[in-house]
Amino acid sequence: MIVCRSKAEIDKLRRVNQLVAEVLAELRRMAAPGVTTADIDRVAEERVRAAGAEPAFKGYHGYPATVCVSANEQVVHGIPSKRPLVEGDILSIDMGARLDGFFGDCAVTVPIGTVSPQASELLRVTEEALFHGIEAVIGAAIQQHVEAHGFSVVREFVGHGIGTALHEEPQIANYGPGGRGPRLAEGMVLAIEPMVNAGKPAVKVLSDGWTAVTRDGSLSAHFEHAVVVSAEGREILTLLPADAARAAGRALSGAPTEA
Repeated sequence: MIVCRSKAEIDKLRRVNQLVAEVLAELRRMAAPGVTTADIDRVAEERVRAAGAEPAFKGYHGYPATVCVSANEQVVHGIPSKRPLVEGDILSIDMGARLDGFFGDCAVTVPIGTVSPQASELLRVTEEALFHGIEAVIGAAIQQHVEAHGFSVVREFVGHGIGTALHEEPQIANYGPGGRGPRLAEGMVLAIEPMVNAGKPAVKVLSDGWTAVTRDGSLSAHFEHAVVVSAEGREILTLLPADAARAAGRALSGAPTEA
């Protein structure tokens, strides 16, 4: 069932999603050559708990950590480890938190030092596709932008509603024709999260049961924002004021349409 949230509920969702965005911003700054993904996970858990919140991922279906950290050909759900990051890596950091009964969820992919031109373009295009998806809340907008740049959209993982559960209805695909999803309504809160491969879209899950990687070994990037649908358009709950310039030029207006 799709739930439309009240103003009071959206206020709580705004608070937890801003917390997630603030912690993720610190983790982005922390990610550098020589730092391990276990270090990143430790800081994430410390910051979340210090704010009076709980990690959303840790223990979720048995997941062992606070963040998902996926490097290079890893698409999503990478488990933190003692492997140090090296110059030229790209790293997806995906994290969530629970506060006052509501969940926040956000992801970003960052370059580690200087990266290849292909990696840099992949990150740029994937983040642009996210904002195209937020503006339209239509997976076709994401797919069209990604494929126009020679990349591919992962099919196995999609966006979702978010509220008093980490994953709620509806599912928000990052591909396919528009106009076939549920009609959007004021108060719907959605986590929109394109995962984009430099090569083909196929993925596989490794023997740890969590880490998804590209089948062809190509690089992959992942960006995510939590968004509320309002009468005025879209509000990005995980967008910090300091990052507003990143969204400049991408209007978040328009009447509710179909996902």
